[in-house]
Amino acid sequence: MIPAPFDYVAPSTVDEAITALAEAGEDAKVLAGGQSLLPVLRMRLATPTTLVDLGKVAELRGVREDGDALVIGSMTTHYDVQRDALVAEHAALLKAATDTVADPQIRHRGTFGGAIAHADPAGDLLAPVLALGCELVVAGPGGRRTVAAADFFQDMFTTALAADELLVEVRVPKHTGWHAHYEKFNRVAQAWSMVAVAACVRTEAGTIEEARVALTNMGSTPVRAAGVEEALVGCAATAEAIRGAAERAAEGTNPTADGNSDVEYRQHLARVLTGRAVLAAAGG
Repeated sequence: MIPAPFDYVAPSTVDEAITALAEAGEDAKVLAGGQSLLPVLRMRLATPTTLVDLGKVAELRGVREDGDALVIGSMTTHYDVQRDALVAEHAALLKAATDTVADPQIRHRGTFGGAIAHADPAGDLLAPVLALGCELVVAGPGGRRTVAAADFFQDMFTTALAADELLVEVRVPKHTGWHAHYEKFNRVAQAWSMVAVAACVRTEAGTIEEARVALTNMGSTPVRAAGVEEALVGCAATAEAIRGAAERAAEGTNPTADGNSDVEYRQHLARVLTGRAVLAAAGG
């Protein structure tokens, strides 16, 4: 199917992009990597009057250090996140999750910020961003503001972004020395996660001192597994102890039933995959 007609704008700066969005109104759409938006346009599930293409905004790309945080530009591709030395050293969980995103072609085109702003609850980057306590920097006509990940994801495909705002960068607190793993379950290769678990732990002398765990596709937004985190602190990094803590993984979740699984199966997957993810991270 052919998309409905729309105006096309290709700004070269963030300010120009914000102006274009403000002028276009609520019916505008932002084009980042296009891996999610273009299929929607072709099926006419979205019919924007204006498309604002961020491909020429160079300031939105790249990874840099800023004190105790990494700053990742929203137009940085998944491929570049995968291979960045700073991400590997200070945010291993993001690398682990990005390694599982779709296939190499999509990772070369898809963008870090685009996937986050799309807010698909089955997407692989939302749970790691939540688990790491990231902050999302948003720019609009009134300037810039910072939104905690816990407040940014509001519902399925819904974020704290206003119609005339852009996600410009993500601030990732450094988790240097932490070990991480992303455990993903899907029916076929490269499909969306039925359930996935982002786990990041800091261990000392065989004991888990700190843990951050979040779940993918266990609700309309990513879910922090607070009960698991609480049970893991001070826990011996053994398979038995970790599996015991993982039994709390489904607490506070609200998964949906679909053609892939029912609610009970997703809750079961959450417990099993949490055990696997934490055990792999703790043994890292």
